[in-house]
Amino acid sequence: MKIAPEAVWASSAAKLAGLHRQCFAQAWSEAEFASLLNLPGCTGWVCRDAGRFVALALFRQALDEAELLTLATHPDYRRSGHADVLLTCGEKALFDQGVERVFLEVSTANPGALALYARTGYGEIARRPAYYRDGSDALVLEKWLRKDGQTAP
Repeated sequence: MKIAPEAVWASSAAKLAGLHRQCFAQAWSEAEFASLLNLPGCTGWVCRDAGRFVALALFRQALDEAELLTLATHPDYRRSGHADVLLTCGEKALFDQGVERVFLEVSTANPGALALYARTGYGEIARRPAYYRDGSDALVLEKWLRKDGQTAP
C-alpha cells in the first residue's frame, strides 16, 4: 500500500477528533482541533485509507522552532509506516519554512512511540515526572532539522 500524506484544515476537525478518540483515552475534541488548525503556524497532515482518516500529525511552528502536538495512528494501521511518513512529511514542510528543530512530549508508558521517535532521530532533552493522568513521566524530545543552519542532517 502506498501511503500518501495530505494537508488537512480546520474543516476536518470532526474527523480528526474521531480518529483521536480511537487512539487515545484522553482525546482532543472537535473544537480543540478546529481552534489549533486556525492558529497561524499550525499545520496538520493525514493519511487516508478508503477515504477515512487512519493517521494524523499536527505541528505548530513558532519562528525557527516547531512542536509536534500530536501524532496518532488508528490501532488497525499501527506499524504500517503511516507515522513515519507523516513525520517525514511534516518535518520536510517545516524545514522548507526555515524550522531548525522540532520538539515533542511523549509518555514513558508508550513504547511504540518511544521506539518510533528514537528511530527517526529524536533525542531526550528533559523529563517531566508524573506529567500524564496515568502517572507516567513525559519525555521531552528534540530533533535538529538544520545542524549547520543551512542543510538538514
